[in-house]
Amino acid sequence: MTELSLAKPHHPIALWFPGLLMTAVIAAAASWLAQQPLIASLGLGSLTLAIMLGIVAGNSVYPLVASRCDRGVVLAKQKLLRLGIILFGFRITLQQIADVGFSGILIDALTLSSTFMVTCLLGIRLLKLDRDTVWLIGAGSSICGAAAVLATEPVVKAAPSKVAVAIATVVLFGTLAIFIYPLLWPLAHHLFPGLSAAQFGVFTGSTIHEVAQVVAAGHSISPAAENSAVIAKMLRVMMLAPFLLCLGAVIRGRRHAGNARQPVTFPWFALLFIAVALVNSLQLLPAALVSSLNQLAGLLLAMAMAALGLTTRFGALREAGVRPLLLGAMVFGWLIVGGGTLNLLVQHFMG
Repeated sequence: MTELSLAKPHHPIALWFPGLLMTAVIAAAASWLAQQPLIASLGLGSLTLAIMLGIVAGNSVYPLVASRCDRGVVLAKQKLLRLGIILFGFRITLQQIADVGFSGILIDALTLSSTFMVTCLLGIRLLKLDRDTVWLIGAGSSICGAAAVLATEPVVKAAPSKVAVAIATVVLFGTLAIFIYPLLWPLAHHLFPGLSAAQFGVFTGSTIHEVAQVVAAGHSISPAAENSAVIAKMLRVMMLAPFLLCLGAVIRGRRHAGNARQPVTFPWFALLFIAVALVNSLQLLPAALVSSLNQLAGLLLAMAMAALGLTTRFGALREAGVRPLLLGAMVFGWLIVGGGTLNLLVQHFMG
């Protein structure tokens, strides 16, 4: 009886705690680093830093404790991620949409859809990459970087190695954008004298990958550019939910066409994300509570990023080869040239 009682599994909380604690420590470290002036000037937000720290730990000390931490890390990477995305809706309001106007919504919608289609064409047809990797890179490039990749993963049901490759790709080129876009502003203003800093901010927000990167690039240009960039970026983030619903429908159709029996997981968290954004727009909750919920969302997303980094292996990135990075570079070029063209056309005809 004693041996049987010793063999009983621990309570789930006891199994989850070590991994959750590790991801929380990494998330806290990333948050602290993101507030340091030097790191902040580089535009490295807490989510990006959490991935980076997680990757370092995942390829050094984590294998030594993986047997004890894996369950909590997987919980953070899956469940906490979805909860964080739901709470992220408290950063979105209908008032923000009105500030940018219909032209901003149209720019974001055209940029998102065209970028995802271009990514699919280049990745699948030209570079012959697998569909899951291409879809993940397309989602991250089209909407909100690493967070969009992680949100798309349960819909696509991609392997962890493919998720890691997509994350690495969008983080790399989104970080490059922080330094390139402030250099593009004088050139764009010279070529198009009527272009305002606010309009360039919309271009910045509609084409750079991560929220933190958008803030950093816009801040380097001007306050007007920063404000319009953040609003345009928030509109893109808000499009994450309908994007996931559409992608899920496409995947469901493909699997039915191929007589596949495996069901597609419905992205319920996407609907809750929309519901939370609507509640936030009505200002039903106290501002202090909304601020706390936003901080909680940031912590949960940072823990999910840390968990992804912990499960990322350099070997998997090496096995992926140069094609995902080449795809990321080509899509980055499209975002600058194609996204810029869409911005100019919409602003010209609707300005």
